Amino acid sequence: MNPTPRILVLYAHPAHHHSHVNRRMFDALRGLPNVTTRDLYECYPDFHVDVALEQSLLAESDLVVLQHPLQWYSMPALMKEYLDVVLEHGWAYGHEGHALRGKDLLLAVTTGGPQASYTSQGYHRRPFSDFLPPYEQTAFLCGMRWHPPVVFHGARLADEAAISRHVQVYVDKLSRYPRWTEEPEQPVPADIAAGEYIHDPEEP
Repeated sequence: MNPTPRILVLYAHPAHHHSHVNRRMFDALRGLPNVTTRDLYECYPDFHVDVALEQSLLAESDLVVLQHPLQWYSMPALMKEYLDVVLEHGWAYGHEGHALRGKDLLLAVTTGGPQASYTSQGYHRRPFSDFLPPYEQTAFLCGMRWHPPVVFHGARLADEAAISRHVQVYVDKLSRYPRWTEEPEQPVPADIAAGEYIHDPEEP
C-alpha cells in the first residue's frame, strides 16, 4: 500500500443529472485528498474506454470503489464495458495478471426499492446478497479484498435528511480508509445482505 492510501472511485450513472442520491454521493467526493473520481459516462459517452489510462489509475490505487445505481439486478452497461475491457487477462487476472492483487474493492450502490423488497417474501424474492456474487468473484479473480458494500435502499422516496446522512456516512467511510478494512464485520439480520444499510424510507 502507498504511504498515503489512494482511492479511485469509478462512478457510472447513465442519467447523472436526474439522480437523487448517487449524484450527491459522487459530488461530495470531489476535492477529497487522495481520492480520484471518474464519471465514466462523462469520460466515455461513446463507450470507447481508454484501457491504458484506466489501468494506470487502477494500478496506482489502493482502494477501488464501484459506485452506481442497481439496474436490472446488476451494474449499468458502461460499468460492465469498463470491467470487460480494462480487467484484461494477463494484467488483472490469469497466470501473470497480478496488477490488482492485494488492493481493496468496495461497492457503493443504490436501489430504487426499499430494503424489505429484497427478502425471500419481498417483491424481488431474494435477499440483496444474492445479487453480489459477480462483484465478489471479480474481486477474488483479481486477487482483491472484497468488503461489505455500502447500500442505500429506497432512493426514489428518500427525503433530504436521509440523503444528507447517507452522503456524510459515505464520505466518512472513504476518509477513514484503510482503518475500517481491519475492523471486524458487524453481524447482520438473516435474509439481509452483509453491508451498511444506511436508509430505508419504509422504516422509522
